[in-house]
Formats: sequence, structure tokens, C-alpha cells
Amino acid sequence: MDKLRGTGVALITPFTPAPDHAVDYPALRRLLDFNIDGGVEYLVINGTTAESPTTTAEEKAEILRVVKEHVAGRVPLVYGIGGNDTAGLETLLRTTDLTGITAILSASPAYNKPSQQGIIQHYLRLADLSPLPIILYNVPGRTSSNLTADTTLRLAQHPNIIGIKEASGNLEQCMAIAARRPEGFMLISGDDMLTTPMISFGAEGVISVLGNAYPKRMSDMTRLALQGDYAAATKLLFEFLPLNPLMYEEANPVGIKAVLEALGLCSPAARLPLLEASEGLKQRIQKLL
Repeated sequence: MDKLRGTGVALITPFTPAPDHAVDYPALRRLLDFNIDGGVEYLVINGTTAESPTTTAEEKAEILRVVKEHVAGRVPLVYGIGGNDTAGLETLLRTTDLTGITAILSASPAYNKPSQQGIIQHYLRLADLSPLPIILYNVPGRTSSNLTADTTLRLAQHPNIIGIKEASGNLEQCMAIAARRPEGFMLISGDDMLTTPMISFGAEGVISVLGNAYPKRMSDMTRLALQGDYAAATKLLFEFLPLNPLMYEEANPVGIKAVLEALGLCSPAARLPLLEASEGLKQRIQKLL
């Protein structure tokens, strides 16, 4: 899976301003070009940063169609199919048109708080059925459960599970995965600010939020780290330090949408229960930009 080594961007879904909040397809096409021209290695569509919980099945299908048509093979695409209903996800894997997609990114079940054995059985069911390789996604801050290193390594034995996007923030856990993973299993940073340290002990790159607005800088930073130039990569990483916390202050993707608005790329609109960034947050972001 060398094509997924480097910088992937968890692409937002742009919406038109209130009151419609419809999917803004012209803005989506602009964002696709902006990120591809910025040099990212791949794009993640319909992840949680894309507000997948509040887009309809019809919108998801149309977004996927538009993305595949517009990208036209210029970069690989990863598609998000995750959730807390295993049977429902099996149906999605059977019915979604996944032609032209490289892999599935699947967040661990949220809210249910399954046991580690439940998480293992959930992913094994999906991996057995999926026509594409699966990348696990561990984000305890959103799901209220953690894929332990042992759980990840158990799942890594499945031939159709090729990696994990690790957003636990627990570097010791990430190191345990890196130290004991089978050959070819990818460790991918799910936290922009931990990308360089994770690459230093074996991660293959990042699936980035900040990359939506800074594809070139994020790609340059990741490539430098992958080349072993940690000093130069860390210098670029430190440039994001003041901005990164603001991305999550009012929930993701509220912050990054405010940055994209300031850059003239799309509206800051988000769908309820999320709101667009408050004026105070927008002003602090604008000051940093």
C-alpha cells in the first residue's frame, strides 16, 4: 500500500450558507483541486471530518460520484464506512459503488462502548466481507472506547486489514503497535501534531485535518519526516502549534471550515448539531492567519 504512504487529507464536505446547508459541489471541486495541486498523496472521502453523520445516503452517493469523476485517478481515494451497527455496515459494503476506491477507513463503534472482543469481532466481520482493504480508525475522544495495542495487533493478522489511523494521542500505545506489527501493516497518524514523532518510530504518514487548508505545507512536513529530516519536519510542525487547538475548540470540522472560509475556499457552514465557528473563534483564527 505504498500509494497510501505520506499525507492523506480527511476532506471536509462544504455546505452552502444558511438556511439551505446543501452540499456545495462547486466548492467541493475547488477543494479537490486545491489539495491535489498541493501535493497530497491521497484523499479520504466521507470520513467523520466530512460530517458523515449528517449527510444523507443520497448525498453520500452523489459526493462519491462527483469526487471520483473530478479526481479522475489523479490521487488514490479512501472512503469512510464506519459506525456502531455492524450489520448496517455490512449492507453498506455490499451496496456502495466502490469502483475506483483504494481502501476503506472504518472508525471503531461509537457510543455502544463494546468490549475489546466485541471490537475485534466487529472488524473481523467487516474485513471478511469487504471487497477492499480496511484501515482501522482509533479515536477514543469521539468513540468513548479505545483499540488497545493488543486489539490492533490481533486485527493486523487479518489479510484484509492493512493499517490503522491512530488518534488516541497515546504515543506509548502507538509505539507498541509499531514494534510488534506484522510486515506491511501501516501505522498512520490521526493527529496532525503527532505526525513527525510517530514517523520517527515507524508511522507511514498522516490522515490530516489541517491538510484541507495547508496541503503543501503538511505534505512537505510529512515527506521531510519520512526522509529522516526530523529537524526540518519539526520546524514546519511547530508552525501549526498556535492554530491546531483552535481546530477542535468548537468541534471538528468547525475550526478547519473557518480557516477555509478565511482562505476563500468555501463557506464555514456546518450542519446541526454543529454550528459554524463563533465570531470570537473566527477572529482568533483570522489573526493567526
